[in-house]
Amino acid sequence: MAVDLAAFGILELAAWLTSEGIKAQDAYNARRVAKRPAIPRKIFGSVLMGIGLALAGYDPASPSLVNPIVFAGLGTILHFLAFGPDPLKHKGVANGDTFQTDRVAKAVDEAERHISAMKDAIRGAGVPALNRRVDAFAETAQKMFRAVEDDPRDLTGARRFLGVYLLGARDATFQFADLYSRSKNEAARTDYEALLDDLEGSFTARTEKMLLDDKSNLDVEIEVLRDRLAREGIKG
Repeated sequence: MAVDLAAFGILELAAWLTSEGIKAQDAYNARRVAKRPAIPRKIFGSVLMGIGLALAGYDPASPSLVNPIVFAGLGTILHFLAFGPDPLKHKGVANGDTFQTDRVAKAVDEAERHISAMKDAIRGAGVPALNRRVDAFAETAQKMFRAVEDDPRDLTGARRFLGVYLLGARDATFQFADLYSRSKNEAARTDYEALLDDLEGSFTARTEKMLLDDKSNLDVEIEVLRDRLAREGIKG
């Protein structure tokens, strides 16, 4: 019984690690700039799957190790083939250094945590329309995240939005959800929705400004290149 319980516990841990590894990879794939997961959960899950199956196939009454070894090998290999490895490299910006990539990844990670916390908190209010409203704001904020990932130079101007403003929005969401779940205060709901409108407008305006600045920088580079070509007697 002890061997069976140990096998069950290890298999459950393997399943949990695999699930967490899949979530981490989905988040990694959704981002343009991301650090590899600190713990290769799916790989550990493959190893634990093999160990768990080896224990499950072990019969104390018959000390042969053939079945445990076969189960361990098949379990590890099939699990790895089914779920694949974890991301093993950082995903950075083109021609960017590690410092630049880390700055962007940390800032966006923090911002994503604030957004996730807002989504979790607003569900406590019990109003599906507010869930959708927060989801819409989250999409607007994530457009800024992607813009910063595309050009890390934008991080300086966007840092307040990714940090201070989203932190304030998260705290306001906690307080509103708690209040509304207890009292159904419609005035508080109106104020909260107005706050989301203001935040969404601010994030949209800042993102558009970043994109316009990027285009202006591109126009300057193109104009400089054209001048150089003209000086060398090359015409389009």
